[in-house]
Amino acid sequence: MVLCLALAGLLLAGVGPGTARADQIRAASYAEPTTRYAHGVLGDKIEYGALEISLASGGRRLFRLPKELVFEDAAPRLADLDGDGAPEVIVVESHTARGARLAIWGPEGRITATPAIGRAFRWLAPLGAADLDGDGRTELAFVDRPHLARILRIWRYEDGQLTEIARAEGVTNHRIGWSRIPGGLRDCDGPEMILADAEWTEVLALRLTTGGRVSRRVLGPYTGPESLDAALVCGS
Repeated sequence: MVLCLALAGLLLAGVGPGTARADQIRAASYAEPTTRYAHGVLGDKIEYGALEISLASGGRRLFRLPKELVFEDAAPRLADLDGDGAPEVIVVESHTARGARLAIWGPEGRITATPAIGRAFRWLAPLGAADLDGDGRTELAFVDRPHLARILRIWRYEDGQLTEIARAEGVTNHRIGWSRIPGGLRDCDGPEMILADAEWTEVLALRLTTGGRVSRRVLGPYTGPESLDAALVCGS
């Protein structure tokens, strides 16, 4: 499970090819599969105990979690969250007693994380990261307990910290046993979050507006996970 950025997306602003920082992240993957957290929300009982980061220098760094934590996720996600031209790594970590949380990692290790949901075998499904309200700062969105609570939660990343700024109920993006998370973020005259309604009948486009408000509109009927993926294309 590896996610790589194209070279153009890795370059520092104002510099040319080959001048990226030596410790700049080029790719990230999960390692050391484990069955120590037998939740199985992604279709099997295998999670991951380590995160491997590849650097622009050609070096690699391996970060192992303590035994009470696993990476319960389809794949790490790379995004430049602080605008410095270098990506951070977005992951889902799950605790054996406190459930899942969203965490941000850098080349030196974990930077910050949201609070855990609070109970074992409670999970979250990320949508992605973008400047969702156009204020120049980056937000990260996920669905808190997509099989139970079905709450969209939006967190702002600033100064190495995550702060929750908005939420909306009655949406989801994952069913138990799916190995991937359909839908996500698109930019169609502004960023939108593509989700299903809680009853799995409609495909929705949600927007974060000023003041932490979340608007929603129906794009069409939900006909399966492919209908969420298709809605990532503008004009659908």
